[in-house]
Amino acid sequence: MKILIIEDDPSLLEIMAAFLEKERYVVEVAASLQNAMYKIYDYDYDCILLDVMLPDGDGLTLLGKLREMDKSRNVIIISAKDSVDDKVSGLELGADDYLAKPFHLAELNARIRNVLRRKTLGGNPFVTIENVRINTDSFEACVGGKPLELNRKEYDILLYFVTHPNHLIDKTRLAESVWGDHIDQVDNFDFIYAQIKNLRKKLNESEAGIEIKAIYGLGYKLIVK
Repeated sequence: MKILIIEDDPSLLEIMAAFLEKERYVVEVAASLQNAMYKIYDYDYDCILLDVMLPDGDGLTLLGKLREMDKSRNVIIISAKDSVDDKVSGLELGADDYLAKPFHLAELNARIRNVLRRKTLGGNPFVTIENVRINTDSFEACVGGKPLELNRKEYDILLYFVTHPNHLIDKTRLAESVWGDHIDQVDNFDFIYAQIKNLRKKLNESEAGIEIKAIYGLGYKLIVK
């Protein structure tokens, strides 16, 4: 899962990013309204943490732009301004939650998990498709009740595909979601091919009821066998 933190306090930004990376999120950051807009135009995120007060503008203005672009899903407002008006305005503009500063990092993580479960996973920490089941709390996968041993990136790739079933996923979009925004600037995607090859082999050997099918010249699609 990829998160964008929009926060102008450098120390808080660093602390949040380091904590969320330890929680196995792919984390991108922006310290200004302008920088955030550049990122949002170019990339997609599973969750956005948005500070209301930014040095070059109002975070609520950005939230309005997100709604216009149909990218306001899974936005959590983070602000030192714990006012009813800001909360109401943010929620009316499409935010999913509001967290006042100061806050505990554990609460932040819980809020993110809750939003992702509710909006992306249907409120359930488990994702099941055919005989494959993923526990997003423990980062574990199993096939037919038996553990499927995956490295971190193999797990992230599998989770991305099972939350986008029957979608054609091109390699650039997959790379950005699992490795981060600027991975699209690498010379080749051999590292993706290697990870997907290993994942496909493990799924096949475990007799999984799903398959990551290569669509020549276009990308990959998760299908039911």
